[in-house]
Amino acid sequence: MTKIRSTTVVGIYHNGEVCVGADGQATMDKHIAKSNVKKIRKLLDGKIVTGFAGSTADAFTLLERFEEKLNAYQSNMKRAAIELAKDWRKDQYLRKLEAMMVVANKDELLIISGTGDVLEPDNQIAAIGSGSMFAHAAALALKKHAPHLTAEEMVRESLNIAADICIYTNHNLVIEKPKA
Repeated sequence: MTKIRSTTVVGIYHNGEVCVGADGQATMDKHIAKSNVKKIRKLLDGKIVTGFAGSTADAFTLLERFEEKLNAYQSNMKRAAIELAKDWRKDQYLRKLEAMMVVANKDELLIISGTGDVLEPDNQIAAIGSGSMFAHAAALALKKHAPHLTAEEMVRESLNIAADICIYTNHNLVIEKPKA
């Protein structure tokens, strides 16, 4: 079975600003299947930004479930993520989904993992997907050595560095900030 690989998603909270971005590449075996996949979605009129990695169908299923939880818990992002994680661990169907999400509002940044965990990332950097380690390393260096940059500039540069190194990441970027 041909494995579809794709996605580098990075979110950064820096100097009171949150930003999430992703590349646009989906790779099937050794070939680029699509170069402009949109992996960033805005929820609640842009107050929450999500980025997803993994199987697209699985990611959209998780995204829909997350949005349902946001509506059920009065837009409380952390509570919605925890309730989604509880469902993920209990539900046999959800446990088989192969996807992860970075979710952010104006104050918080979380990773909802493929095992049903909710993580508040160290250093306020969240990275998932094929090129995540490259983007994460770049983001750490930028936060340490270029603190004058904005969160958006750091996300853009981290993704560009990952795209220069990772064959599963490209330079077709979508970058969003949650509304206040």
